[in-house]
Amino acid sequence: MSEVIEQLDFNSYIAGFRKHLYHIFREKYDYNKISLNRDFPADFLKEIMDHKPLAVSIPTIHGGRGVSVKECLGVLSAASYESLALSLTFGINIALFLEPLAKYGDFDVQHRVFREFIENNAMGGLMITEKAYGSDALNMKTSYQPVDGGYKIKGEKHWQGLSGVANFWLVTARKSNANGDLIRDIDFFVTDDSNPSQHISVLERYNNLGLYAIPYGVNTIDVVVPEEQKLTPESTGIKLMLDMLHRSRLQFPGMGLGFIKRLLDESMEHCQKRMVGGVSLNNNDSVKFQLARIQAAYTICSGMCSFSVGNSGVEHDLATLSIEANSVKALVTDLMHESAQISLQLSGANGYRLDHIAGRSVIDSRPFQVFEGSNEMLYAQIAEGVLKLMRKSKESNLLAFLKAYKRTNLSASYFRTQIDFQLDGPLSQRDAVTLGRMIARVICFQFVLEMNGYNEQLVEITRQHIVMDLIMYNGQLNAGNNANPTFDYQENSDWMDFV
Repeated sequence: MSEVIEQLDFNSYIAGFRKHLYHIFREKYDYNKISLNRDFPADFLKEIMDHKPLAVSIPTIHGGRGVSVKECLGVLSAASYESLALSLTFGINIALFLEPLAKYGDFDVQHRVFREFIENNAMGGLMITEKAYGSDALNMKTSYQPVDGGYKIKGEKHWQGLSGVANFWLVTARKSNANGDLIRDIDFFVTDDSNPSQHISVLERYNNLGLYAIPYGVNTIDVVVPEEQKLTPESTGIKLMLDMLHRSRLQFPGMGLGFIKRLLDESMEHCQKRMVGGVSLNNNDSVKFQLARIQAAYTICSGMCSFSVGNSGVEHDLATLSIEANSVKALVTDLMHESAQISLQLSGANGYRLDHIAGRSVIDSRPFQVFEGSNEMLYAQIAEGVLKLMRKSKESNLLAFLKAYKRTNLSASYFRTQIDFQLDGPLSQRDAVTLGRMIARVICFQFVLEMNGYNEQLVEITRQHIVMDLIMYNGQLNAGNNANPTFDYQENSDWMDFV
């Protein structure tokens, strides 16, 4: 099977894979029932993995199809049309294990590990997050020390997708000096769970709210790995991590596209068939607005995919591409969750069921706005990055700067009224988040414009919705809201005392 798949042109391969997933999810199995259980059933998952979807992110020299961004996004999109959990499973493997290993790993280690993926349907994941240091990865306490012929790693990680399931892990740790202090830089190590000295135990399994098919938990690390299983950064481990995370964020649109398209297809079909007062639901003006909103999300996500294909391959160093990567990740995940909320609303009471596509989508898409950096943090970083560039260029007008900035020089003029204002003073953090939301939309609309020949009606729908969003966010910036919570709120706040 793997040799046949390697030889297929991608159009034939992805068409066959979509058909295969449709058959498994909707004909052979009742996935609506399966989706309410924890984990994918072994036989169910085996039928999917036997089609070798992860071969798209394995170099041809090791038996894969090559590390092609277009093919990786195509596989992620095909999977998310049927199951967001399946697509995230693939995304974890592709962006957080296989691609970093292909770029930074020892050749012999690559060959051994990649053959396990091709021949035995192995899986891999990434361990960064610790309980006390979520987004503060640079202060992680997992440590390592050199030992004879390798490294001893000790620590604890949590919220790793595929906990207890992955065969291989990329584990992050900081080197411990002779006095016990941890250096600032971070290193990455490959662990092989089949080797007893490298086995990582699951201390606790989390009862995650959604994404039932993916196990999460607390992992205890006390392993020894040979020295060749340490990744080799081009400069520092921190830059390696940024390169990897930015590449991963730029592949979120692959997961988002199939997911949003499924919600759009389901919602449009429902609104065409659902009769209210003798006419179909899609004749309602507010329904048209909501359907157009999902279509705008689909269009923006398509532009993101196009951008990622040209800019996120392993041959690129993405360590400095924070503005683009953060814009893509934050905006696409907001659009995913908003599309799910709209789909549930349009579905009526039936949507409020966990075994309904809309209900499940609301729950499954929500954590995407949190992991790999909460969206508020990423939007603030976008604003900070752009403000730094504006200061460097001695430009304080946002429109003037964005018209000259390479990521917005085509799109900025479409929104001149909404972004024509000065930024010549300090911003509060809440305003930085709002500004980041605006900038991300202008950046990502340029990705749409750069798809020459793309559906003009969808482009116009998207432009109108972005104008609406920018007007709203501009209003937030000008509202002067500096309200902070009072921690003594219970004083004089019981309404019963006032009637």
